[in-house]
Amino acid sequence: MSKLRIKKGDQVVILAGRDKGARGKILNVDPSKKRVWVEKVNFVKRHHRQSEKYPQGGIIEKEASIDISNVRLICPRCGEITTTRHIVKDDATRPRVCAKCGEELE
Repeated sequence: MSKLRIKKGDQVVILAGRDKGARGKILNVDPSKKRVWVEKVNFVKRHHRQSEKYPQGGIIEKEASIDISNVRLICPRCGEITTTRHIVKDDATRPRVCAKCGEELE
């Protein structure tokens, strides 16, 4: 399993699929399946029976997962689609930085 370059809370843009071009915040990441959930993107409808969690039951809309290869990170400083790099600081930490402008993403 490889490390992912996207974390919860990052701003991303969708590159492929029905919601191509949409921007949103990462809600959840599943590294084992390489899937991410993005806020207000890729809605699906699910039918729920009445329960304590869903007292009315019925059809509920919620976000579904997207493959991580279909999202790209947006740098908060320069606002462009970018990749990440790691730099080694004097105190031996390795923060993520924007490959275009060099801003730390942590």
